[in-house]
Amino acid sequence: MTEPPMLEVGRIGKAHGLGGEVMVSFVSDREERRRPGAVLRTDKGDLTITSLRPHRNKWLVKFGELADRTGAESYRGLVLWAEPLDDDDTLWVHDLIGSTVIEVDGTERGTVVAVQDNPASDLLVLDTEALVPLRFLVSGPTDGRLVVDVPAGLFGLVED
Repeated sequence: MTEPPMLEVGRIGKAHGLGGEVMVSFVSDREERRRPGAVLRTDKGDLTITSLRPHRNKWLVKFGELADRTGAESYRGLVLWAEPLDDDDTLWVHDLIGSTVIEVDGTERGTVVAVQDNPASDLLVLDTEALVPLRFLVSGPTDGRLVVDVPAGLFGLVED
């Protein structure tokens, strides 16, 4: 049996106070990741959230496994990981990476190597260096394929 792929959901920052609380920057907007009882994985083992509260665009988090400031400091800088959530209504970055981008007319445009955050619309970054706004996605990911309907000339910017 293989392990499911793990997703980065946050990073532990500095310790706060003497009781083992740490600052956490979450990169996941899913509430399931920030609930008391949620178990997050690190390179040093699993951590269970016992309490948390917002603090200056981050979160002050108490993990059951971190009893004091010394223990909390030893986790500083570690990435927090979690298993992907099963939600058919959500596009997940790990499902997009490696997919082939195809226009509605069947023209293949490249493979997604990254997804870049952008205020207007996240961008699919292709191995051809093309950037495709996610808002032009019309279907997929299905069988490793993403079908896009982009304005005329979008791919011409890269090909010139």
